[in-house]
Amino acid sequence: MLDKRVSLHEAVASIPDGAVLALGGNTLHRAPCAVVHELVRQGKRDLTLVKTASSYDTDLLCGAGCVSRAELAFVGFENVFGLAPRYRLAIETGRVKLREHACYSIITGLRAAVQGVPFMPIAGMVGSDVVAVSGFKTVQDPYSGQSLVAVQAIQPDVAVVHVQEADAEGNAVIYGTRFEDVLIAQAARRVILTCERVVPGEKLARQPELTAIPGYLVEAVVEAPRGAWPLSCAGEYGYDHAFLAAYVDAARGDEATYQSFIEQHILAPDAALAYAS
Repeated sequence: MLDKRVSLHEAVASIPDGAVLALGGNTLHRAPCAVVHELVRQGKRDLTLVKTASSYDTDLLCGAGCVSRAELAFVGFENVFGLAPRYRLAIETGRVKLREHACYSIITGLRAAVQGVPFMPIAGMVGSDVVAVSGFKTVQDPYSGQSLVAVQAIQPDVAVVHVQEADAEGNAVIYGTRFEDVLIAQAARRVILTCERVVPGEKLARQPELTAIPGYLVEAVVEAPRGAWPLSCAGEYGYDHAFLAAYVDAARGDEATYQSFIEQHILAPDAALAYAS
């Protein structure tokens, strides 16, 4: 058995500045927030984010100055807290260059990468302003003559996914909705897995059909209890309403207020200890 377990610090240290980074989860649910927090602590810079629908993870990374480019669709805190203040500010001030997508065009780009083709056609975006704004090109269906949008392949340098259970080899079980997590793991050059708990491989072998991400795709496994906090993890915990409310309130404030929040809740020496409580 190949034991791929590493520390959170080691896993994040292996992500270089300038990497194209895909994050698992969706809006308020099962994003790899332990890794997101560590990216901020290690001062990573010039990242390109890839995700269909995100919230706190993208907002924090943009607010902390870790991101320079993004290929994203929806970013917001659903109808619970509204839009993402620091992400919006980063886009409006030009600190982050956005190539805006629909969720399905992100999925299409990832599928193209999985299949090893330079682009993949999509029908649903024809007529949308996003096509011109984001520089998507069109192609003609040689069979029907229909105009289709050609979405370039999106191959992340690193995909980070948080799951409930994994073994030391990186075989992972996702309980509840999988979102695009399996797809980003297939499309990426490297995969880092964080999990609520590492379990014996024999447990997963008893029901192999539950394995969502096979170990051969995974480079590193980090045991990170409450690794999606302050977002939810199905069957483990819900999202932390009080913390997210405090975060969004700070994110809507001035720069000093926001940086003070990051100092206290992300960068403080004892902040990481609080995440496991």
